[in-house]
Amino acid sequence: MRTLVVGSQALLIELDSADEVAALHAELLRRRDAGALGPVRDVVPAARTVLLDGVRDPAALGARIARWEVPPLTSEEGPSVTVPVRYDGPDLAEVARLWGVDPGEVPGIVGATPFRVAFCGFAPGFGYLTGLPEGLRVPRRDTPRTAVPAGSLALAGEYAGVYPRSSPGGWQLIGSTDAVLWDPAREPAALFAPGVRVRFTEAGRD
Repeated sequence: MRTLVVGSQALLIELDSADEVAALHAELLRRRDAGALGPVRDVVPAARTVLLDGVRDPAALGARIARWEVPPLTSEEGPSVTVPVRYDGPDLAEVARLWGVDPGEVPGIVGATPFRVAFCGFAPGFGYLTGLPEGLRVPRRDTPRTAVPAGSLALAGEYAGVYPRSSPGGWQLIGSTDAVLWDPAREPAALFAPGVRVRFTEAGRD
């Protein structure tokens, strides 16, 4: 763990893995909710960092956090959402080939994978989901698409994600969902938030 003071009211914590980020993010939220962090406004995880904003004394807090024993995050911790998916993506056959399976096996493999939102970015409501084992990671497309339909379930590298709106993208598209990923009129607006566990089910099946 490495702590870096950013400006006068922020602290950046660098870590070695997504699992460490998830565990520290959960521990920071627990301590903030218990009033043990002081006036911290935001706790924002990324791929290998966590940013704390609105900190009264970043250097002092960083020294405290560096001494913490952070417990690993268990698979049962955190809120969960279930997202029904139609496995109709244009890259489904290619992903199945890379996995060495029949396309009809992809829904079961994805459904059995315990995904968790590691962080958000790219577009409002887009969550980067971890949980894919090494053998299921696939490369981005050589040629990105100029428009990916909203609701597309996609894979790239160690991540899965669902496009909240139509946008360019180079991930492998394996399915689609009618779930609304981002709705400013909803509280919270984002269906996916850091720490949320995500289960994908095949639409029309339990």
